[in-house]
Amino acid sequence: MGWIIALIVGGVAGWLASKVMNRDASKGIFWNIVVGCVGSVIGNLLANQFGITGTVQKFSLTGLIVAFVGAIILLGIVNLVQRGKVR
Repeated sequence: MGWIIALIVGGVAGWLASKVMNRDASKGIFWNIVVGCVGSVIGNLLANQFGITGTVQKFSLTGLIVAFVGAIILLGIVNLVQRGKVR
């Protein structure tokens, strides 16, 4: 059950981050899930440095926020590499 929740939270976080970063037109649902899951890993690494736990194995608002912030960071890095600027 933890995998399903992680995929759903990753998909929602990736979709929200792509809306905020104005990248929604360039990806489909699969890439939103990938961005959200990778962003969740990035967000958890950063959150652990500040003592925040944001696991997505069980749904929590903290986990969604951490995944969302990590996905925004990931999309910012992608924008920087592809276009030379962060939107």
